[in-house]
Amino acid sequence: MGLLTFSINLTLDGCVDHREGIADDETHAFFTRLMDDAGAMLWGRVTYEMMESYWPAVARGDEKAPPAMREWAVKLEAKPKYVVSSTRTDFGWNNSHHIAGDLRTRVQELKQATPAGVLLGSGKLATELDRLDLIDEYRFLLHPRIAGHGPTLYQSGLPSTRRLELVSATPLRNGAAAMHYRRTRG
Repeated sequence: MGLLTFSINLTLDGCVDHREGIADDETHAFFTRLMDDAGAMLWGRVTYEMMESYWPAVARGDEKAPPAMREWAVKLEAKPKYVVSSTRTDFGWNNSHHIAGDLRTRVQELKQATPAGVLLGSGKLATELDRLDLIDEYRFLLHPRIAGHGPTLYQSGLPSTRRLELVSATPLRNGAAAMHYRRTRG
């Protein structure tokens, strides 16, 4: 069974607004490596629609982008993408699949069917999946910024504290730190 890894950009004060992170070649290379190692991507509808509105055009060459962003877009185009949504069922972006029904069952089935693991990139969906005790690892890219606003990580709360084990902490040249944690259970 593959691991479910939650990965997101995060400021020092917990803001997960994608516009607050450092979007340079180094951060794109970090996320490209994570995606390369995963067998599939998992998003909520809102994140999917944000990604769908930009990255396919970059992959096609319709949007100008630096090489690291273009590499990410091309690889993302080919990667299986799973979307949890109760309001949308048609996902036209290449290799996109709808997840409906019991969330716990469907995500466990996805983990079982994806030995290389699933990379989760949606904050609100992560809260729901963490409440269901399904997240195995966390790969946060911690940016050297204080946003002073939300949305913030887990702002709607969890039923209990999650204990994590530090796997690695890697500083990037741009001042961000790649933090890798594994969930401790029991």
